[in-house]
Amino acid sequence: MVGCGKEAPKEIKMGVIGPMQFQFGKHHWMGATLAADEINAAGGVMVGDENYKIKLVQVDSNELVSPPDAATAAEKAITVDNVDFLMGTIRSEGALAVQEVAMDYQKIFIVCGSSETKMSDKVAEDYARYKYWFRVTPVNNNSLGSLNFLLVGMVAKSIGAQLKMAPKLAVLAEKASWTEAIVAAAQAYLPPQGIQVVGVWQPSDKATDVTAELQAIKNSGANMIMTALSGTVGIAYGKTWEELKIPAASVGINVMAQADSFITNTGGFGNYEMTLNVYARDVELTDKTKPFMDAFIAEMGETPTYNAGTYDAVYILKEAIERAGSLDQDEIVAELEATDYIATSGRVVFDAKHDVKWAPGYVTALGVQWQDGKLVGVWPPADGSWQGVKYEGIVDYQLPPWVVQYWTQQ
Repeated sequence: MVGCGKEAPKEIKMGVIGPMQFQFGKHHWMGATLAADEINAAGGVMVGDENYKIKLVQVDSNELVSPPDAATAAEKAITVDNVDFLMGTIRSEGALAVQEVAMDYQKIFIVCGSSETKMSDKVAEDYARYKYWFRVTPVNNNSLGSLNFLLVGMVAKSIGAQLKMAPKLAVLAEKASWTEAIVAAAQAYLPPQGIQVVGVWQPSDKATDVTAELQAIKNSGANMIMTALSGTVGIAYGKTWEELKIPAASVGINVMAQADSFITNTGGFGNYEMTLNVYARDVELTDKTKPFMDAFIAEMGETPTYNAGTYDAVYILKEAIERAGSLDQDEIVAELEATDYIATSGRVVFDAKHDVKWAPGYVTALGVQWQDGKLVGVWPPADGSWQGVKYEGIVDYQLPPWVVQYWTQQ
């Protein structure tokens, strides 16, 4: 008899889009893979009374090399690979390009990597077109700026207490659209807080030598550097900053420093670098953080970067599909808007612009620092002094010893 074999399971195709030749894309893929494997092993996704398995499609955006390539990759994923959903991206220019393609086809696209507010603003400006867009990680530029200033404030407090100095800050931000708002906010917001901004330096995100910038910062008399770096320039920066013993504590965003490979990639330099992050090995944000971290480290041999937030995105999408009882994109959008989910990174709720909510009790992010070759969580402070928020595993921030030595000898 023909055709009596077991019917193949129905599939929901999720496209994971990112720069797959780089760590960011690899973490996009592994985060989603872990979630899909767990969901499929537990029976899959129930759509009404029908059972579906998740099938992931890897989509190489090449966005770090050529942002326009991301749009081409997204179009192929939708029209050739027939994906039902897209998630991922890191570079703002690439994410914006993918957003337009996904909206053209009315496909849900969940960002897990770019903070650009232009994307969420579009939801408010033209809801009918852009309602299919959501962001799970990171928090948007506005929240990142606020977070950055909280970390800067903590370091400024250490400088005042230990060095008995007024904070003087240099801004080192790669030249990219996502840093524009952060740079402008630093210049407007920090001086009234008693933090002098001595200058702004903007290397390319791919710069391999930032010696000139760092020497100029040293000459400026800055005792702090606020970074906004997402590209490979973060490795050159971390290496040169410690190698030259620049007498300024480093704090801000350095995506390269979020990865376990940072100290290896810098040739052993970059200790005491502090950056925003989502995860740190010994910090438990929710009950789901440790099991996810353990599974990710077992597979990849390294701590997940925030791009692995695709893990949460897959689960959030799965729950929205099941609540909708349908694969209709509009019905799923309505359920995504109603999301209230305890994720690995915190409690995920979307605001009116489909951005993940940043607040105590929701997603807060972490400040992490390299101490003795290990990446540890240092913010929110262990004493609960920020809004009463406390996480297990947080340790005290440390000023770089060469910064302390330089200024105490002056």
